Amino acid sequence: MSCFETFQAYALRSVGVGERLLPGSDFTLCEQFTLIGSGMIWNIYFGVLALATGFFFAVALAVAKGSANSAFRKPAEWFIFLFRGSPLFIQFFFAYFLFLNLKGVHPVFGPFTAAWLGALIVLFLNTAAYTAEIFYGALRSIPQGDIDAADAYGLTGWPRFRRIIWPTMLRLAWPAYTNEAIFLFHATTLVYFSGFPAWQQKGDALYYASYFADKTFNPFVPYPILAFYFILLTLVIISVFAVINKRLNRHLPQARRAKLKLRMNLIR
Repeated sequence: MSCFETFQAYALRSVGVGERLLPGSDFTLCEQFTLIGSGMIWNIYFGVLALATGFFFAVALAVAKGSANSAFRKPAEWFIFLFRGSPLFIQFFFAYFLFLNLKGVHPVFGPFTAAWLGALIVLFLNTAAYTAEIFYGALRSIPQGDIDAADAYGLTGWPRFRRIIWPTMLRLAWPAYTNEAIFLFHATTLVYFSGFPAWQQKGDALYYASYFADKTFNPFVPYPILAFYFILLTLVIISVFAVINKRLNRHLPQARRAKLKLRMNLIR
C-alpha cells in the first residue's frame, strides 16, 4: 500500500471514515503518521469545544467570586477549589462512573458515558475553574483609575462592565490564559486513559501512538510523532492567541503592550 493509499484509508479513521481494521504488523512510518494524525481530530475537538464553552462560564465564575454577596461568592470559590485541587485524571475517573450509574437510572444519560460528551463535560468544568482563577486575578488587578474614570463618566452596572472592566480584564489575563489553552489541549490526551472507552478503537492521538508502541515494542517512533503534532498545534494556538492579544492591546503604547510568554505547566 502506497503512502497516498494509506492516507486515504486511515486519515479519518478516528471518526469512523475509511478502513475499519487497524494494521496488525509491518507498520510503516506513513501508517503511524497518518493514524496518529487522525487521532488528533479528537484532541482538537475536545480542546476547541471545552475552551470555547469554558471561557464564558469562567467569566461568570470570576465575577461571582469577586462579588460581595456570599450567595454568589462561596459556590464559585468552592467550585474553583474543587476542580483546581483535584487531578484531572481523577476527575475523568469519577465522572465516568457517575455517568455510568446515571445511565442505569435512565437511558437518557447513555451518551454521557461516551467520551465525546462525558469527557468534554469534565474538560469544560476543569478549564472553567482554572480560567476563572486567572480572570479573577485580572479583575483584582484592574487599575483603580479606570474604575474611577468610569464612575466619573456615569458608567455603572452592565455598561461599566462591558466597556471598562471586561476589556481590561481580558487584556490583563490573556497571556496567562494562552498558557491555560495550551495546557488544555495537552490534557486531552488523558481522555482515553481515564475510563472513557475508545469505541471500535476510535481514539485520540495518544491512543494510536500507544497502540504502535505496544505492537512494535519501540516507543521511540510513535511518541516523537505525537510530540511533533502537538508542537505544531501549540504553534497554531500561540499564533492565534498572539493576534487576539495584539488586538486587545492595540490602544496602548508599544512599550506597555503585554507580550505572550509560554510557561509550561509540569504538574496540574
